[in-house]
Amino acid sequence: MTKATNQEQDRASQGVYTAMRNTPERLAWYQDMALGMYLYWTVDAPFGMVNAHSVIGASADYLRRYFTQLPAHFNPRDFDALWYARLAKLCGFDYVTVPAKNHNGFCMWDTATTGFNVMNTPYGADILREYADALRAVDLPLGLYFSPDDAYFQWQRGKAPARAHDYANPEYNAELLEYDKAQLRELVERYQPDILCFDGYRDATRSLVEYSWRLNRDIMITRGGIITPEQERRDELRGPLEAHYTIGTQWQYKAGNDALKSGRELIELLIDIRSRGGTLLLAVGGPDADGRLPRNMDDRVREIGLWNFVNGEATRAVRPWHITHEDRTCFTWDADAQTVYAFDTQPPLEMGEWRTITLNSVRATDATDIEVLGQSGTVLEYQPEVDPKTRWQQDDDKLNITFCRTQRLYNNRNWPNPLVLKITNASSA
Repeated sequence: MTKATNQEQDRASQGVYTAMRNTPERLAWYQDMALGMYLYWTVDAPFGMVNAHSVIGASADYLRRYFTQLPAHFNPRDFDALWYARLAKLCGFDYVTVPAKNHNGFCMWDTATTGFNVMNTPYGADILREYADALRAVDLPLGLYFSPDDAYFQWQRGKAPARAHDYANPEYNAELLEYDKAQLRELVERYQPDILCFDGYRDATRSLVEYSWRLNRDIMITRGGIITPEQERRDELRGPLEAHYTIGTQWQYKAGNDALKSGRELIELLIDIRSRGGTLLLAVGGPDADGRLPRNMDDRVREIGLWNFVNGEATRAVRPWHITHEDRTCFTWDADAQTVYAFDTQPPLEMGEWRTITLNSVRATDATDIEVLGQSGTVLEYQPEVDPKTRWQQDDDKLNITFCRTQRLYNNRNWPNPLVLKITNASSA
């Protein structure tokens, strides 16, 4: 096997299909981020249906109605991009990714390349401009999702929409490639995205990824530039990676018939991904047909937000510890501060209840201090006789930590989500 072939296989194993890569500086910037909000919708969101995929294998009559009638019903009259930006900022999301163009070819911006776009709907305004301005107002990076295979482009040319044929792949269709490039040029030059996420079959986006970097070398490219597992836990993977997950079972708004992950499941998902050096991009199930975030999705986002408000330092600007977890304790590592964060994912403690954990991979030093994030360790409400300070003992081969839950975050004192221990001046055992 030649050296060039080895390098190609190495790039492919990392989700990279180009000779170019993300710059080390931009990759480090991205790896500091823990959590992205995925605001996923397109022209078929008013039905609460699957995004775009219904056109694959659809009848001629269905396609005609989809492409010519649906835009007349896209009118999210309550959409407020600044509200979403503020929600993301409040709840500890590090960036927001929004669809510029989905597989159906519908463009969410004022584009000169096609009439199948948001300007030709009753809403009639440039949604990407609204997002870009709102996110910059709260100092959050803008990510854009872009699908190159474009069912509307195919339909206009008398082709049955597909995602696997040569004419659906810009690497084999020069006309489609130039069309996609024209759209990317508009997106990069007008909206100056910080992040791009391409969605196509394997190397279908090779030319588009490199073209984007020629337009702006500082863009961070996730899918097409790093590994992006989707709705699957792969324990063997290590970062940098962007893990794509949904709160429910669908990327965009689903009108009923859904099963949502609990807040704790989502928080433990974030912990697991960060312990392996990855970043979680979470589709929050909205906006809905009117542009609002459904109440049940809003509840999940705010539960994550509260946990981030207490524990966010344990997931941002950190890297993996030399092992990801011991039993039910996961780890992240701040090398600059020589600090280990230990996430206790055992069943939740009641307020005032104690727990002892034993760690074999972490060693305390003479300068070590250990605390539960968010807690002072000096007061247990209504129990002044109790000293709730965290205690620890370093033995030859293990570190024993005993801690108490003292902070009340809900009225009923039941907090179902993981506590985090901050272990300063730590070393590897």
